[in-house]
Amino acid sequence: MNLTLYSINAFILLDSEGHRVLAKYYRPKALEAMGMGAGDLNTLKDQKAFEKGLWQKTKKAGGEIILYDGKLAVYKHSLDLIFYFIGGASENELILASALNAFVDALSLLLRNQLEKPAVLENLDVFLLCLDETIDDGIIMDTDSTAIASRVSRPRPDTTDIVINEQTIMNAYQTVKERMVQRIGQF
Repeated sequence: MNLTLYSINAFILLDSEGHRVLAKYYRPKALEAMGMGAGDLNTLKDQKAFEKGLWQKTKKAGGEIILYDGKLAVYKHSLDLIFYFIGGASENELILASALNAFVDALSLLLRNQLEKPAVLENLDVFLLCLDETIDDGIIMDTDSTAIASRVSRPRPDTTDIVINEQTIMNAYQTVKERMVQRIGQF
């Protein structure tokens, strides 16, 4: 019987070339006492090497879960970003996938479906608040995207500042394409 809380060792956000956009490695004291911390990813050099190898294995869209370097990696592709939750090899991959999907969906709600690198960097405060509402010191706190998004405050936009450009049209096309593939896959 497992009485530990579901946890992750790291959150990593890489761009389409494999460069780090954001990375947050967790080392909770309770997990370290049980020997379940981030382990060998203590230095920046080790972290960068891990991220580079992980990106090499996951750069092509199609998968969601991989066991890499003794760690469970759950990932999700966006237009030009890849979101990763890294957990221990014995962690429940369904819970990690559920938490990652909730985080990405909440972020998509907050950023109005603009999950690309410039939008994330421009709204880094909202991004980090959303991450903190999902993960607290490595412990998964919530897997409900609407609950996460509702706890992250966002100022109302001025409707006169709405700009429709090529990126907006590409986002709409990508969303329609993903939903069509999902619907076709149901039959």
